[in-house]
Amino acid sequence: MRNVTISKYKNSFKLECSDIASDKSISHRCAMFSLLSDRPSKIKNFLLGEDTLASLSIAQQLGAKVVKKEGEVEITPPSKLTEPSNILDCGNAGTGMRLYAGLLSGIDGSFILTGDKYLRSRPMSRVTTPLRAIGAKIDGREDGNLAPLAIRGGRLESFRYHSNIDSAQIKSALILAALQADKPSYYREELLSRDHTERMLRGMGAVVEMQEDGWIRVEPLVKPLKPLEITVPADPSSGFFFAVAAAIVPNSTTIIKNITLNPTRIEAYKILEKMGASITYTQKENIYEPIGDIEISYSGKLNAITVENNIAWLIDELPALSIAMAVANGKSIVRNAKELRVKESDRISTVIEALKSCGIETIEYEDGYEIIGGELQKAVVNSYGDHRIAMSFAIAGLLCGMRLEDTECIETSFPNFFDILSQITQLG
Repeated sequence: MRNVTISKYKNSFKLECSDIASDKSISHRCAMFSLLSDRPSKIKNFLLGEDTLASLSIAQQLGAKVVKKEGEVEITPPSKLTEPSNILDCGNAGTGMRLYAGLLSGIDGSFILTGDKYLRSRPMSRVTTPLRAIGAKIDGREDGNLAPLAIRGGRLESFRYHSNIDSAQIKSALILAALQADKPSYYREELLSRDHTERMLRGMGAVVEMQEDGWIRVEPLVKPLKPLEITVPADPSSGFFFAVAAAIVPNSTTIIKNITLNPTRIEAYKILEKMGASITYTQKENIYEPIGDIEISYSGKLNAITVENNIAWLIDELPALSIAMAVANGKSIVRNAKELRVKESDRISTVIEALKSCGIETIEYEDGYEIIGGELQKAVVNSYGDHRIAMSFAIAGLLCGMRLEDTECIETSFPNFFDILSQITQLG
C-alpha cells in the first residue's frame, strides 16, 4: 500500500497538459471492438494503464495478435474468436468486465471473467440480469451478481429491452450482444448515457440508430466491421482533476490539450463553469469523437450549486466536483446519484467520510449528499482502493496539505497523475 503526502501550494500556476491520460472508456472499447473486424485496427495513444492493458490482454487470449509500437497499438483479430484456456482477468475495470460479458455472451465457447478483490465485490447483476433476460447463459456468485462470472456463449435472440438504469456500461453490453442476435434488437434508457459505443460502432459500419421515439435500434452483423483507425483523445474525467485545481487555486490556469468534447463527457466542466470558473472550449476535429482543447481559469471564489440532472454524464467526476463544492460559498447538493454507491468504492460514503475528516460539514443521502462550503483542513484520507477518491483528495491537498493512503489504485487509470501534480506542488 503506497501512501503519499501532498503539500499545500505555494504559488499560482499555469499548467498546460498535453499528457493527460488517454481516455479509458474509449481505450477499453478499442481493445474489444477491434475483435469485430477482420482487418488490423490501429490505435494511437491507447491508454497503457492497468485496467485497459487487462482488456488488451483478454483480446489476446481470445486470439488477437497485439503489437505495441511507439505511440500505437495494432490489433489483428483472429478469423474466429477462440475459447481461452485460462480465466480472463479484468483487473479493477468494471467497464472491462461488463462489456466483455455482453460481447462473449454471443460467442460460442466457455469464458470466465474475474478481477481484483475490489472488482469481485462490485455488483454485476445490473448487466447479468438483462443479458440473461435475452437468453445469455451467465452464472456467478450470489446468483450472478458477483464475479467470477461464468459465461457459456452462443447465438442470442433479438430483444426489446427498456433499462431502468441509465448506464453506458449496461447499454454497451446489450448493444454488443445485439450485434450477435438473429434479428434487429432495441434498447432504451431514460436519459442518454455516454455514447462512445454508438459513435465508435457507427464509425466502423455497424447499424446502431437512435430513433425518434428514444429506442436505439441495433442490426445484427452480417459481415465484419471496418477496422478502427483512431487516436484516443485525452480523458475528460482525468483532466477534470486539474480543472478543479485551477478553479480553486487563486490566479491559476489549466489548459487540457486534445481532449474529447463529446457533450456526454464534459458535463462536469459545465457544472464547474456554472459555479464560477472561467472555461473555454476549442474544437479541432470531429471524426469518431469531437476533439479539442479546454482552458480553465480561476475567477474568484466558487458558488454552491445543486446537481440533480444529467448524472449519468458526470458520474465519474462527482468526487472531484465535491472538492470544488467543499470550498464554494453556500450549500451544494447532489441528488439522483445512487449509482455512486456501486463504483470502485461506495463513493457517497467515501466522499462524505473524507470531507468530514477535512473539517467540512456534510449530510449523506441514499442517492447523494449535501456539502456546506468551508475551509479544508489537512487530514489523512484512505482511498479504499478507489483511484478517483485518491486523486480528488490529492487536489484538495493543494489548499491544505493531505496524507493519502492506498494510492496504487491511481495506476489503473492515470499512471502519470503524480508527475503532473508535482509541477504544481511538492509530494512526499
